[in-house]
Amino acid sequence: MRTILITGIGGLTPRSIATIIRERHPEYKLIGCDINNKAIGFFMNGLLDEYYVCPKCNSDEYFPWIEKLIAEKKVDYAFVQPESEIVEWGDYYDRNGKFPCPVFMGSKTLSMSLKDKSIMADLLEGTDFIPKTIKVTQDNPRLNDVEKTIGFPCWIRATEGTGGLGSLRLDDMSSYKSWLFINSKIPEFTVSEFLPGRHLANQMLYYHGEYVKGAALECVEYVMASTAPSGVTGNTHFGRFLNDDKINKFCASCVEYLEKKLNVQAHGILSFDLKEDKNGSMKVTEINIRHMAYTGVMAKVGFDLIEDTIRIMEDGNCDNIIRDQFHKYEKPYVFLRDVDIEPIILESENIFEK
Repeated sequence: MRTILITGIGGLTPRSIATIIRERHPEYKLIGCDINNKAIGFFMNGLLDEYYVCPKCNSDEYFPWIEKLIAEKKVDYAFVQPESEIVEWGDYYDRNGKFPCPVFMGSKTLSMSLKDKSIMADLLEGTDFIPKTIKVTQDNPRLNDVEKTIGFPCWIRATEGTGGLGSLRLDDMSSYKSWLFINSKIPEFTVSEFLPGRHLANQMLYYHGEYVKGAALECVEYVMASTAPSGVTGNTHFGRFLNDDKINKFCASCVEYLEKKLNVQAHGILSFDLKEDKNGSMKVTEINIRHMAYTGVMAKVGFDLIEDTIRIMEDGNCDNIIRDQFHKYEKPYVFLRDVDIEPIILESENIFEK
């Protein structure tokens, strides 16, 4: 029997990972941890065997606590999901030459560069991978650059965090100033050209620089969209699985560029968010250094990076992972998600016409 630690279990993605592992490997022992004693994953019947409230990952108590838990519970390997924790685990590796237990994640350099959207924008500046983007702060809002370099309409969002934190389309300077005032507690934003096209996503697995597999989808409608000023909440209500090689090729080219720029090899799970501009050209809006929220529903339709991650950690290599750089779904699947129910997968959106 294996014992798996899943961190950040209050989040949607870690809970999805735990659900799939429970289905695929009912004999495995699952331990969840989170900094929040009200983490919903703690209280979901049958999801975990044990759960613990942990220190914040940037505190001095965090790694002694993690090391003690791993030793006492004989943890075989871990899914580390919150991006702040991934960066801290990367730093731990740099200091100690090993992780607290086997994990599947990239280097600290790559993780830090992609966690902060303004750093990612700087790395990709001058390429066709991203929209025109500048970093602004509460202390330096760069009013002239926003108006002259980016222009209106434009898109603003926080440099760190997921779920579209602080996101909004801005149509004029007064709306920009108002948004900075309303979000005064968020210190740093990126402002970029507005992209009116489709919202696409792509989840990829890399192993020491080798692009092993990838699959794409489209986010069409959002959960509780009316509650967010932007209409984007970060959680997709209705989505389509896509068989589109162009998306995979574009993302792979972007990763290759970043590898050369940073002089590192991509390793682990990378998840792209993309938007199309007015001409239909794809632009990167975000690259996450972990499984994305759709990883569970993707697993259910044949693209299972959760199982692949387990296999890599158990084998200590990538030899038994099927190479599948341009994954093709067997049917034109779509999915529906909402707050309090498990995702629903349909074989086609034709059912909506009945």
